[in-house]
Amino acid sequence: MEGVGYRAGEDDKQWSDSKGQHSTCVKEKQLETLLEDLGLEQLYPEKLSLSTLLQIDKKTITDEPAKCNSDLPWYFLKKLMMVNVTARNAKCTSACESNVDAASGKTELDFDDLFDNLHLGDMLNPLDIITALFLCSDGFVRQEMALKMSMCQFSVPLLLPNCDTNQCTLMLWAMRDIVKKYRPQSLSESKGFIEDRIVLSELPMISFVRLGECSLSKSEILNKLLSNSQQYHDTFVHRDMDCGDSPRRISNGLVEITWYLPCGNKNMDVFSEPVAVANLRGDIASFEKQFSFLCQTSAAVFVFFDTLDSECELLTNQHHKAQIFLVGNHQSKRSSIDALKKVATKQGLTKSNILLKTKQMNDADFVKKLRKTVSNVVENSKMEMGIEQMADIAHELEICVDEDSPECQTAKKNADAITAEIPHILQYKKAQLPLQGQIWKELTRLEKEEFRLRNVGSDKIEDYKSDLQIQKTKLRVKQNSYDMSIAMICFINAISSPGMERCYFLKWMRMNLDNVSRGKLSDLREQYKEKCKNSENKEEIKDIDRQLSNSSLGTEHFFREMGQIYEASLSLPERDPSRQQLQHLPKLCAQLLLDGFPLELVDGEASNIPLRWVSDVLSQLNDLMSPKSKILVVTVLGVQSTGKSTLLNTMFGVQFAVSSGRCTRGAFMLLIRINEDVKKVLNCDFMVIIDTEGLKSPELAQLDNSHEHDNELATLVVGLSDITIINIAMENSTEMKDILQIVVHAFLRMKEVGKKPKCQFVYQNVSDVSAHDKNLRNRKLLLQQLDEMTQAAAKMEKKEENKSFTDVMEYSPDTGNCYIPGLWNGNPPMAPVNAGYSEAVYELKKNIIQVLGSCESSANNILEFREWMKSLWNAVKHENFIFSFRNSLVADAYMRLCTEFNKWEWEFKNEMYTWVTHAETRINNFGTVAVKSEISDMRQLLTQLKSEACTVLYKWETKLLENLAKYFKQTEGHVYLVEGFREDFANSAKSLRREMESSVFNQLTSAADIRQGMAELDRIKENHTKQLEERVCALIDKCREKKVKMADKELDIEFDKMWKETVNKLSFSKQKATNVITNVSHYLRDNVSQKGSHACELLSQNSLDECGLVPFKYTAEGFYKQFKHKASQLFNIEDHVMALQNLADCIITNCTQFVTERMERKNNYHDTYIQEILHMIDERLQNNQSLKIEIQFEVSLKQHICGVAARQFQKLHEDLIRANDPYRCLNQNKEKFHTDFKDVFHERDQCQKKAEEFTDRCLRPAVEDFVYRSLGPDIIGEMLTNQTFSTRMFFQYSVLLDLLSEDDFENYLSYICSYEEYVKNWILKQIVERFSNGSTMFEFEDQHVQSSIRSINDAVNKAKTEKSGNLKSFIQNVCQELGDKLVISQDALGAFMILNNADQEQFAHWLTECVKDMAQDLRVRFKKTNIQMKLQKLNVNPQNELFTELIGCGKQCPFCAAPCEAGGKVHTQHWTSLHRPQALGRFRSHTTKELVTDVCSSSVISDNRFRCTATNGEWYPYKHYANIFPDWRIVPDASLQASDYWKYVLAKFNQQFAEAFNAKPADIPATWKRIARKQAEESIKVSFNTK
Repeated sequence: MEGVGYRAGEDDKQWSDSKGQHSTCVKEKQLETLLEDLGLEQLYPEKLSLSTLLQIDKKTITDEPAKCNSDLPWYFLKKLMMVNVTARNAKCTSACESNVDAASGKTELDFDDLFDNLHLGDMLNPLDIITALFLCSDGFVRQEMALKMSMCQFSVPLLLPNCDTNQCTLMLWAMRDIVKKYRPQSLSESKGFIEDRIVLSELPMISFVRLGECSLSKSEILNKLLSNSQQYHDTFVHRDMDCGDSPRRISNGLVEITWYLPCGNKNMDVFSEPVAVANLRGDIASFEKQFSFLCQTSAAVFVFFDTLDSECELLTNQHHKAQIFLVGNHQSKRSSIDALKKVATKQGLTKSNILLKTKQMNDADFVKKLRKTVSNVVENSKMEMGIEQMADIAHELEICVDEDSPECQTAKKNADAITAEIPHILQYKKAQLPLQGQIWKELTRLEKEEFRLRNVGSDKIEDYKSDLQIQKTKLRVKQNSYDMSIAMICFINAISSPGMERCYFLKWMRMNLDNVSRGKLSDLREQYKEKCKNSENKEEIKDIDRQLSNSSLGTEHFFREMGQIYEASLSLPERDPSRQQLQHLPKLCAQLLLDGFPLELVDGEASNIPLRWVSDVLSQLNDLMSPKSKILVVTVLGVQSTGKSTLLNTMFGVQFAVSSGRCTRGAFMLLIRINEDVKKVLNCDFMVIIDTEGLKSPELAQLDNSHEHDNELATLVVGLSDITIINIAMENSTEMKDILQIVVHAFLRMKEVGKKPKCQFVYQNVSDVSAHDKNLRNRKLLLQQLDEMTQAAAKMEKKEENKSFTDVMEYSPDTGNCYIPGLWNGNPPMAPVNAGYSEAVYELKKNIIQVLGSCESSANNILEFREWMKSLWNAVKHENFIFSFRNSLVADAYMRLCTEFNKWEWEFKNEMYTWVTHAETRINNFGTVAVKSEISDMRQLLTQLKSEACTVLYKWETKLLENLAKYFKQTEGHVYLVEGFREDFANSAKSLRREMESSVFNQLTSAADIRQGMAELDRIKENHTKQLEERVCALIDKCREKKVKMADKELDIEFDKMWKETVNKLSFSKQKATNVITNVSHYLRDNVSQKGSHACELLSQNSLDECGLVPFKYTAEGFYKQFKHKASQLFNIEDHVMALQNLADCIITNCTQFVTERMERKNNYHDTYIQEILHMIDERLQNNQSLKIEIQFEVSLKQHICGVAARQFQKLHEDLIRANDPYRCLNQNKEKFHTDFKDVFHERDQCQKKAEEFTDRCLRPAVEDFVYRSLGPDIIGEMLTNQTFSTRMFFQYSVLLDLLSEDDFENYLSYICSYEEYVKNWILKQIVERFSNGSTMFEFEDQHVQSSIRSINDAVNKAKTEKSGNLKSFIQNVCQELGDKLVISQDALGAFMILNNADQEQFAHWLTECVKDMAQDLRVRFKKTNIQMKLQKLNVNPQNELFTELIGCGKQCPFCAAPCEAGGKVHTQHWTSLHRPQALGRFRSHTTKELVTDVCSSSVISDNRFRCTATNGEWYPYKHYANIFPDWRIVPDASLQASDYWKYVLAKFNQQFAEAFNAKPADIPATWKRIARKQAEESIKVSFNTK
């Protein structure tokens, strides 16, 4: 570039005159001060790295202009990385504004000011910024800058000066990555083209230099020389560009290079052959070394001058191979004709070597003349040299070469050793990379077949799967039989080298391999494009596609081989040296990923992910990144060759392969670091960019059956991404409609599995500025088509509730579209990138970051990303994705939701248990001295309590729903994944409230009715006691009147006589017992009558008192006879009768337990008991609708259970009447009356004795009762703190793990055949184990004892203050205070009050002491009582409550009887984590009688059929089981090892199960026999997601 006219020349003079030491100091200072001005001083020794450059920071996503000089380099880099042709127009706004402000601030004319403002000394020349950045960057940043500058058609540094050392460097490495494609005239006929790395292309180079001062702008002349009339471009910076006239501070001595490359069109090409053009900045007098270099490497050197020194040794002394051309400005006053003649003569220059611009000649004419001269040189030149060859000349001239660093040279040597000998790519791959060829493709086929079971035919499913596993094992053995090839040994060694060397090596490898395959691939790619225009050339297209694959060789093939070597090694024993030697490979690869190299996720050729390899790489990556491992994922999807990779490269500055020879296959991921200032916005540490291969059009997809591959790929990347860019090239928009079908499918699948990714449509090659408005109609049309496709996809996936595209994902037609103009501004190869393209991509980038920043859900970390990848890929291997999807993160989020919901549910229940205890206490104390309430009517109290209960219940329901809403608002914990279950849990909360309401009302009603029934008895007993007390008092008076001291014996005689007389006089009406059987019969008839008249007829056939006398035995009759055994042969629970008998036994057990509990409480019978029993039976029958329960079975079962219950309840009722018989109660208290009579007669002090009596008879039982009523919820609460009881899934896992640890056949059999009974006993065992040591139980007991003692002491102290003076009043006051907490026996209290003449104060003192002793005594007693005894006395049975909590809905898999694990009690779908072989459901073959090994999670993806009672004995495909059992979701095994647990059990106990089920042993597949106990344990960890 030339400066501003003469000033630049003067500036050069400063350099040319500076020969001494002072000059070096000035130069050093120049570089130092400039770097300080630019804020780059830190980067001069350190060097800017690519990862720093590419990281996303505030600068890259904001539009703030450069405010100071230190912003300029970053502004330039930001624009350059996005290939923006305005990158060099960088200047500070503050400088410009200050000048404008200064000018506008004054109104008078100040000429000094005016002229000062013309000297923009603080403006920096773009060349200085570029030079500084090249000096401050490492080799990889330089390469990236050179590549992007070349794409913008900027000139690129060839020799980079360092004014610090007076040295310059040949930028060979920096230009290595530039690949150019052009068509010289010689190939224009054949439409051929040349594509080559520019440093290897041997082209004539024409250099332009300046001698002394020059009034012509050399750079501007060059720009015109290289531009045709239609397309002018500023390749070189010149004085008329922004800041181009600012003095150059460090860029003099810079040699820039550019290339003119023809397109083969005579009318457009400036030169018909390719040519390199070099431009030296500054005076050659100051930069002789650069001039010498150019003279020796160029075909011609054009020297621009104004005046010539006639001696001019500089021109005459050079040993140049180049022709010299002198270019002078004849208009200049300094031009000297004589000197020119002398120089020309010395140089032997002809007339044609001298070009002069005269006054009459304008720039256009002069450029035309210059162009003609250059053309002649190019056409006739024999001097052609590649930049790589120039390195030798540079070395001769002591010019540094950037490739000379030891790391770069070692890496080059290592790469050359691998790539030097590749005669034939396909043969090379077979010899050096054998593991990834046919073997890997065959492994992929087997893997997918394991999931899809398409070819199972008539084989047994599990045998077929076992056979597939054996085949896979053989292929792994085959892979392990290969020794590692020399190429792979060299490759692994090289990538194990230190940081910089490794990066150089991989770059050399990439470039070398591109060079090897480019020639072949470029040609094939062109053929492919041509043939694809006509889809009739099917076979040819197929053949070219195969050749493309065969001829492709990149670093990804070596990494792929590395992955296969690693995966194969995992099939070796753990301690095998070969395996251990390869354990470091994932870490190596993870380090590379962190360094910015892409990782191949999906192998596009085999259409598979090497899951173990990629998972282990990501695990290692997580370790390297930890704790900063949060990521957001951006993916691009679109048709082939629509510029997806270019879009990502432009947007993020990355380098996905884009040359025409290399086409992305599969999917690659790349990491970009997020800077601290953006982390707060995005809440993540890295951005993951995923580039994918193009989806094929339907015509092409038919050729190689890649529909499937496209679907798999789209589903995977959409599932992994936070935002998906759908790339549409406008010229391909019709083709895109077919591709959209795939994309919509992928989004629908994601919605169904709990993800709703965001999407951005990008339309490329839209040229019109009004594209957004013009395309409004198109956008509406697109949305309409998307809606249609959504409906079609929803129909295919059987999710027809999705009507529109926006149901499936977040998409706005106005903001979700981006229009991007064409990439090139003009005709390549000389066209720069369109500025509009770069700006539109930048807007897209900002929009994407804004969308990601506003995400409600939290970013995944690397391990979560890995889980998504594994689960998505496993699911896409199945034919039915939604149906097959299982993800540990979803399971984890679901487990967390269940755990939280269970906690809230327990808080609710616990609160209600406490409330009910309190309410029952109030009811039981009603009508006694212990009541404060003014309510005198029990009905009124009951109504009030029910009203209070409703308030509490609704408060808790609201709280539960609020908790749920709050839970789903949080951003952490991936709650969005379980959004689909929200409604289920809300319904469960409402259902819980309804259940609790029913239960609470029943308890209140029965308590109130029973209390009401006892009130009459209490009155009778109180009246009798009163009369007796009066008679005893009269007897005392009578005896005292005798004036004779009576002995005890006489007193006894008198007392007995009085007692007999009084009792005989009292009236004892006989209590009439209720006929419970009649009541039960009434409720049973009420219940059955809803089933119709036939049910009532059946009921009338038997009298209830005759039912339940013998064990219940069901025999099938009627309709079922016709296919009873036919069904049992194939249906895998049991035959119909046995299934119903099992159900009946289970219901009978539960009802018997309910009756036993009521009997143990010793309360009176109440009608709610029988209502609850009938409700339990109905609920269980409802849950087993699939068994097609006939009315006869239902009626006979209910009669049996009600008959047994009625007799038991009758006995309970009669026992209670007997126990409360007034005559019996009175006689029981005779001895107490007798003793009190003697005490009063002898006037003994009764205080201590009465206090002890009150404590023992009234308080102790009440406190014990209170403790046992409170202990149940305590035990449940404590058990729920244990993870085992936190969720249904964890509970199932714990039970199965315990079974496995004992590994006992009887236990397994009991678990399978009597699941509920086994689980209840298991829960009891856990409770007993947990509380056997006593400390926790003792804490609970002590807590309640202490609480009671505090209440008693408070009541006594309060009663003392009342000053009643009467012991009876004192006791009444105490009882009243305790009335809300303790239920004091009225019988005991009545007996205590008799003949009580104790002193109140003394009594209170002794009572306090007795209560202390009682507390200590209770503690001792509680400690001595074993846990089993305590559990029997509890009001709330922990075993039952935990069982109800953890059994959930109680449904079992209709095929294998595995229990449902869905959270909440009300859910729309049942599922279980672990299905069993159907043999364990008594399923046996009707022909061989052998137990069947099929597992329903495999059957449902096979073409097998089943029949059962639900299908009316008709055959039905397993695949469509959901039509028969719509509320069940049976997911195929997430990993093929998931059901190893039950396979291990069946394989081990095959014989025993056969005997137990009266069948022949199963034919166990070979692979099952190899499953060890440890594998079985691992499998349940995976299934229940407990790792």
